[in-house]
Amino acid sequence: MKKPVDRDDIMKIVREKDVRFIRLQFTDMFGIPKNVAITSKQLEKALNDKCMFDGSSVEGFARIEESDMYLQPDIDTFMVLPWNYQGGSEARIICNVMNPNQTPFEGDPRHILKKVIDKAQQMGYDACNIGPECEFFLFQTDQEGNPTTITQDDAGYFDLGPVDLGEDARREMVLKLQEMGFEIEASHHEVAPGQHEIDFRYSSAVNAADSIITFKLIVKTIAKMHGLYATFMPKPIYGVPGSGMHTNVSLFKNGTNAFYSQNDHMHLSEDAYYFVGGLLRHMKEITALTNPIVNSYKRLVSGYEAPVYIAWSACNRSPLIRVPTALENETRLEVRCPDPACNPYLAIAAILAAGLDGIEKKITPAQPINCNIYELSDKQISELGVEKLPSTLKDAIDAMKESQLVKNLMGEQLFFKYIMAKEHEWRDYSSRITPWELEAYLKKY
Repeated sequence: MKKPVDRDDIMKIVREKDVRFIRLQFTDMFGIPKNVAITSKQLEKALNDKCMFDGSSVEGFARIEESDMYLQPDIDTFMVLPWNYQGGSEARIICNVMNPNQTPFEGDPRHILKKVIDKAQQMGYDACNIGPECEFFLFQTDQEGNPTTITQDDAGYFDLGPVDLGEDARREMVLKLQEMGFEIEASHHEVAPGQHEIDFRYSSAVNAADSIITFKLIVKTIAKMHGLYATFMPKPIYGVPGSGMHTNVSLFKNGTNAFYSQNDHMHLSEDAYYFVGGLLRHMKEITALTNPIVNSYKRLVSGYEAPVYIAWSACNRSPLIRVPTALENETRLEVRCPDPACNPYLAIAAILAAGLDGIEKKITPAQPINCNIYELSDKQISELGVEKLPSTLKDAIDAMKESQLVKNLMGEQLFFKYIMAKEHEWRDYSSRITPWELEAYLKKY
C-alpha cells in the first residue's frame, strides 16, 4: 500500500483533499473500533501525541484510578476514507495506546501483536505474513433501517449476476478498497445465499490486522449506501455455512520463505512442521480468541465446511490446518477456524505465539489426516488420536484459563478481564429463553 512517509506529506494531503475530520482509531479488547474524531486544525497537536482520552470507559483498558491515556498516531496508517463528509473528506490514522509516561499500554491489542512480532524477529525471522479471507453476509433492512436476516439473493458459490444480487455492492466495496490502497486478489459470492468473500493480498501481521479493521468499516459503510446491512456475525442463519476468516500464515528468514523446503516430500521445512505442531498443541487454549463469541460455535459444527477436529492436511479442507500447494515463497499454512468476529490483533498474535512456541520447543505434529475426517467414525477418530475444538464458548474459556501461553501473551490484567467478560457473556446467554425453546417446549409441557 502507498502511504505517506512523513508528517509534511500528511498535512499536504489534508489540505489538497480538503480533509475536515480525522479519526484517531484504536480497538478495545473485543476488536470493536473506537475513535476520537478531530478537526484538521487539531491534527498537528495529535501528531505530537497530545490527544488524551479516558481509558476507563473502554472495554479491557485502564481502571478508573489509571484512566488517563494517550493516542500515538502511527503515521504509516494514514488513509483518506473513500467518501465525502458535508462537502469535505474524512481520514483515519490508527493509533497506539500509550500510558501517561509515554510507555506502551500493555493491554492495547495492537501492542500485544507487536510484541509477538518482536519475538519472531529475535528468533531470526524477517517477517510474519498474514493473508486473511474475510466472509460476510449482506441482509435486507426493514423500513426503519434495522437489519433483518432476509438475504437479497438465492445465489451460491461463485454465482454471477443477475442471480447474485449483491454483486453491485460488492463491486463498489472492491473499488473503494482499491482506492485506499488495498490489493484485492479475489471477490466472489460464497456458498450461502447472501454470503460474500473479498480477499486482499497478504501483508505483515500488524498491517494485516489494521487492514481487517478498515475492511470491515468499508464493507459496512458501502452496504448501508446500497440499502443493505453487512454483518460479520459467524453464523446468522441456521442450516447454511457460516462466515469464517481463514488465516494464511508464513514466516520469512533472510528474505526467503522459512516454511519452504525443496527436499521435503511435502515441500515443507522443519520450521513449518514445528509451527503446525505448536498450533495443534495450543489450539484449544487460543480458540476463545480466534472464535470469541457464543455464536462462533454455531459455525464450528460438522456438515458446513468449518473445521471441528484438531488435525492438519495438505490434501483436503476438513481439518483445522490446511497446507495449500507449496510454491517456494508462496508456501503458507491456512488456519481455518478463525471467524471475522475476532479481534484480529489478538487472534493473529495467538496463532503466531502458538506456532513460534512449536518452533522453539521443536513440537513435531501428528501425521496429517489426508481423508475426509467427517466420514470417519468416532472410533476411527479416537484411534487416530484426533481431538475436537471446543464446542461452546464456555469450553473455550475453560481451556484458555489454564493456558500459560495465552496469559503471557495478553498480560495478566487483560487476560483476566477478557475471561471475566466472556464468562459473563456465557452466563447471560445460558439464562436466556430462546425462540427455539418456546417452539419446542411451550405447547408440549
